Amino acid sequence: MIKTSASFNKINSLRERYYKASIGKDALIKLISETEVAEQVYNSNAIENSMLTLEETEKILLQIDLDRFITEREIFEAKNLARVVSYIDKRAKEQELDIEVILSLHKMLLSNIRDDVAGRFRKDSEYVRVGNHIAPNPKEITERLLKMFADYHAVSHENIIGRIARLHLSFEYTHPFIDGNGRIGRVINNYLLIREGFVPINIKFIDRKNYYEAFREFDEKGATDTMEDIVRKALMNSYHKRLAYLEGKRIITLTEYAKNNKVSYSNCINKANRQTIEAFSEKNVWKIGVDYVQE
Repeated sequence: MIKTSASFNKINSLRERYYKASIGKDALIKLISETEVAEQVYNSNAIENSMLTLEETEKILLQIDLDRFITEREIFEAKNLARVVSYIDKRAKEQELDIEVILSLHKMLLSNIRDDVAGRFRKDSEYVRVGNHIAPNPKEITERLLKMFADYHAVSHENIIGRIARLHLSFEYTHPFIDGNGRIGRVINNYLLIREGFVPINIKFIDRKNYYEAFREFDEKGATDTMEDIVRKALMNSYHKRLAYLEGKRIITLTEYAKNNKVSYSNCINKANRQTIEAFSEKNVWKIGVDYVQE
């Protein structure tokens, strides 16, 4: 409880700094969001076994020809998810998340990929397996999602980290769709974070092992600790990045930071991974914002 409370206080402190630093900087905030789209798309698709690199994802979104053959499905997976990611940035501020919104996001995601299942839940005998977990009967989907929403809103006064973690785990446990559950689940996280005045997060492909371990823990013990840790670090990472830009810091690599401060790079990486320093990962490179007077 102490750890959770301390994390919540830290997040709130970063959130307050972000609000203060944001004043009069709408154009920069928009620019940061736009440049993040490709990274969001790359990581979310990579978690689902896409073989596209970040560079290839960026080229697809910029409509630049690639150096190798890419299937039509891979192209639509990148473009559709980019469209969804960009769409929710505005939509989340206008409409509360409900089943109808989830279905519309799913239809947008799977358009031209799986039109037969796009925008609808599993039905009849459409069962799916996630690892060793068989998702619940299709007849239970709507009821489970309504309970998921009710549980989320019932504890609106509690730590956003725990609330997002439990909702995400519940959604993925239900696995309401034939395809696209993981990507929609991660989109839903950001929809709710944006709606509640937080910044969006990017669960990285590099954290995939822990991410799937969180589902196993929830499936076996109902535990949410690992997912909470993933959400906490992702949220702090997102704030650290935005604050570095909005507060006008000099952004340098963590390698340069370690050298300038004559400290061990491995020690800096360890702190960055735990988010005990204001470092952030941008395009798979660890960076940090420093004051211009600081070396």
